[in-house]
Amino acid sequence: MGLTKFLYARVLGWKIEGDFDRTIKKAVLICAPHTSYFDFIISILARRILKVEINYVAKKELFAWPIGWYFRWTGGAPLNRGKAENKVEAIADVIKSKEEFRLALAPEGTRKKVETWKSGYYYISLAAGVPIIPVGFDYPSKTLYIGDAYYPSGDITVDEPKLKEFYKDIVGRVPEWS
Repeated sequence: MGLTKFLYARVLGWKIEGDFDRTIKKAVLICAPHTSYFDFIISILARRILKVEINYVAKKELFAWPIGWYFRWTGGAPLNRGKAENKVEAIADVIKSKEEFRLALAPEGTRKKVETWKSGYYYISLAAGVPIIPVGFDYPSKTLYIGDAYYPSGDITVDEPKLKEFYKDIVGRVPEWS
């Protein structure tokens, strides 16, 4: 057992259920419920264990010296977050420009309780022509769940309830925000 797997399984007590289809090189991963910064640590360790490239986008200023290397090393890609730029198209362009890019993001758009998800994940998937893969952080069982790829129809009112069904029994680190 490698150091990462030892930390993940033995020290932290987490396990992984499911896996990514390696033939799908580009996707939008919706990671929920996102209730803690600890979700990032769980994700970074899981991607090393699974040996799969998982990415995220962040404001371009984070990629400057002296810490920019860290954000690139952890799968980050810089994004210009100017007000005039269409963020959905900008992120879709990042995905399209890469040979392999699985974009992880929180559909809630925050670590707090929300009644509705932000729709950006859905429209990024459509604009980039990639599937959506649900990923769930279940803290009571310390399980990271990875679902099957879902190809959106173009009708979010039909697709989002199907995607949310994956999370019905998953509880985040802060249960009241799940």
